Amino acid sequence: MTDTSHLPRTTPNDATAHTRAANAQGIPPFDPADFDRAERGLVAQHPTGVIEGPFGAAWNTAKYDFIQRGAPNPETVHPSLWRQAQLNNIHGLFEVAPGCWQARGYDISNITFIAGDTGWVIVDPLTTTVTAAACLELANEQLGARPVTAVIYTHSHLDHFGGVLGVTTQEDVDAGRCQVIAPEHFMREAVAENLLAGFGMNRRSLYQFGPLLPPGPRGHVDCGLGKAIPLAGVGLIVPTIDITYTGQELVVDGVRIVFQLTPETEAPAEMNFFFPDHGWLCMAENCSHNMHNLIPIRGAQARNSLAWSTYIDDAIELFGDRTEVMFASHHWPRWGTDDVREFLCRQRDLYRWIHDQTLRLANHGYVATEIAEMLQPPPEHYEQSHTVGYYGSLVHNVKAVYQRYLSWYDGNPCHLHPHPPVEAGTRYVQLAGGADALLAAARTAFDAGDYRWVAELVNHLVFAEPTNTAARALQADALEQLGYQSESATFRNAYLMGAQELRHGYPPRLPAGNRGIVRALPIDQLLAVTAMRLKAEEVGGVAITVNLMFTDIDEQWVLGLSNRALHYRPSRQSPDAHVTITTTREAFSAVVAGERTLDAVVASGELSGEGDLGALRVIVEHLDHFSSGFPIVEP
Repeated sequence: MTDTSHLPRTTPNDATAHTRAANAQGIPPFDPADFDRAERGLVAQHPTGVIEGPFGAAWNTAKYDFIQRGAPNPETVHPSLWRQAQLNNIHGLFEVAPGCWQARGYDISNITFIAGDTGWVIVDPLTTTVTAAACLELANEQLGARPVTAVIYTHSHLDHFGGVLGVTTQEDVDAGRCQVIAPEHFMREAVAENLLAGFGMNRRSLYQFGPLLPPGPRGHVDCGLGKAIPLAGVGLIVPTIDITYTGQELVVDGVRIVFQLTPETEAPAEMNFFFPDHGWLCMAENCSHNMHNLIPIRGAQARNSLAWSTYIDDAIELFGDRTEVMFASHHWPRWGTDDVREFLCRQRDLYRWIHDQTLRLANHGYVATEIAEMLQPPPEHYEQSHTVGYYGSLVHNVKAVYQRYLSWYDGNPCHLHPHPPVEAGTRYVQLAGGADALLAAARTAFDAGDYRWVAELVNHLVFAEPTNTAARALQADALEQLGYQSESATFRNAYLMGAQELRHGYPPRLPAGNRGIVRALPIDQLLAVTAMRLKAEEVGGVAITVNLMFTDIDEQWVLGLSNRALHYRPSRQSPDAHVTITTTREAFSAVVAGERTLDAVVASGELSGEGDLGALRVIVEHLDHFSSGFPIVEP
């Protein structure tokens, strides 16, 4: 009979004695000037701290009032992370330098306002339309209203472009009233991350950022990189100017900017830039006040830590001696040439150290999990808080370097083709002598404070018997204590999200979509996203060719289905096409997204076909649709 002594809880536990002892070890005496830097130049704060969105409050600073500077450290939060959470809780509009301001603490990222000759040059318009609009309103109220004459995307991650429609419009961009500047390949990489792999990544992001965790000492306290993710709509405007080489210089509304391309660093498409007439250096997200991710736990391409370190060194060489102020896409600035150089040097050396030491040990034959235990942060990288893993984590970054060079596979053929979780779990439970025996061993480990082993062991039982309430309860308890002990905010959020879902279930499966981004896609990327959704198992033996004519953008494409895969090419029409479609990008994207039926857009006159319209119908009817919720810590 299953032991039910550990029944599911509806509220979190306290810290255990083992967790209290782990968290009582304290932290080094980090530079107290971090608080001075984070508070420096405060102009004003949002009048209420509440930014409304389509789903209620997209942002509410009051939720984190329990993390005031000097507030006692809860036993359920790692003391080093608690300090970072206090720093990230500082919010407002700040003067960085005369002519340059940042709004911080109203999104996970920063928005920067630079006074041009006629309007605002905005760097990184945040994650959502409503947070960006609120910060622009705050800047206009405090500093004088200006039109937005340019927007700069530092890189291809959503929290640096998703709010663009809150600060400008497609009409203003089309009319030439506002430029949009980005590193080359920005659109390709934004689509790859947010759409091609975006549905799975969005679900996993709930674990990395923890937006469904209730704020509190036993719940959400921070994201490491910033306070939290705002919950509201996103958008995208295609860049009008691409930065294609280091040293490229633009004069943007009277402001001279020199750019440095940094591909395959924190994002596949990213750039730093320098303002030579002011001595300002923007390091995008390549340098922030924490160790960053070399691969996020939400998923993404493994990042090139060697290139990352090299580009920081290049920035020191190119701009270091002339830099008086450094600001970035997250956290607070640094002031003074010497302080900036020291900061950049430590950041540079951090990523090089992780890269080189991981590969050194890998070349001795150690595997990623072994190296992650062997490498510990040396004093040089743990005496300044900006090289501590509040967002990234050393144990995860080591594995990212290993993966980039040697793949996920550790070379042991026993690991080439292991059983998937349910099948493996069933066998492990049988090997342990049944569910009760496995749980007994796990409880002994829990009482000894070996929470990592409890999580690994009980995971097998949860996947073998997902309705086993005792297993779910013990697994939740173990994950919770691991979260309380985590210095990394992303690890804490992931552990606590796992515990919460084991106790309460995973989120409902709601239709997932990114229409704010899809509407801006060039046709090749729209078709790439469409092709990814083809249910190949349903179209065996089907061969179709469709000509596409988009009247609103004057483009012609050929879309083909053969051998269970979609392919497409631009600029010419096929004489053998089954049908020639005349439509607009908006109407076509609405049909393939499943928002409107093919019959509806035909009836409205927004789409017409010469030939067999059923050929397009075959493709549309065999496209998959995704939902925002699927199980992660259970089958």
